[in-house]
Amino acid sequence: MINFRNVTFIKSAPSASQRPDGLFDVMFVGRSNVGKSSLINALCNRKDLAYTSSKPGHTRLLNYYNIDNKFYLVDAPGYGYVAKGPKDPFAEMMENYYAVSKPRLVVMLFDSRRTPQEDDISFLKFLQANGIPVLLVLTKVDKLNQREKAAIKKNIAPLLTYYQGQEYLMTSIRQNETLSAVRTAISSILTI
Repeated sequence: MINFRNVTFIKSAPSASQRPDGLFDVMFVGRSNVGKSSLINALCNRKDLAYTSSKPGHTRLLNYYNIDNKFYLVDAPGYGYVAKGPKDPFAEMMENYYAVSKPRLVVMLFDSRRTPQEDDISFLKFLQANGIPVLLVLTKVDKLNQREKAAIKKNIAPLLTYYQGQEYLMTSIRQNETLSAVRTAISSILTI
C-alpha cells in the first residue's frame, strides 16, 4: 500500500510543460470550494501541506506533491469559479495540461451537498472520452443529515450516467475510515 504520509511538496507550475520528471501523475480536481486542499491535507495527515481558503478560486497553479516516491499528486485549480476575462483560466490550463501530459488517474471531487452542473458533467465526459480513469469522491458527507445521505445517489444521477468507475466514495476529512477508503482505492487502481 502507498504511504500517503511520505509526502514532499515539489513545485507549483503554471503549465504541464513545467511538470517535474520521474513519476506519473494522479490529479485531484473539482469545483472551487469542494474541499480539495483539505482532503489532500487529511489524506497525507498534514495540516499545512496544501493551502486551504474559504474563498473560491485560490489555487491557480498546478501543485505537485511526491507521494511515497510512487506518483505525483497534482492539485489542480478548481473549476466553476471563473475570473472575469475572455477565457476560463481553468479550461485553458487543463487544455494545456492534457495536450502535454495524461494522468494515470483523476480523482474528481464533488461536494455531496450539491447537484451536478453542466461543467461537472462536461468535465467527466471529457475524461471518459479520453480514456482517463476517474475515481469519483463525494466530499463533506459529515455535513449531511440522514435524509440527505439517503438522497445522494438520486441527486448525483446525472453525473453517474457518465461515470464508468466501479464505485464512488463518500468522504469526510473528520472520518478516518472514509480517508482510508480513498487511500485504498487510489492504491488499488494504481496497481492494476
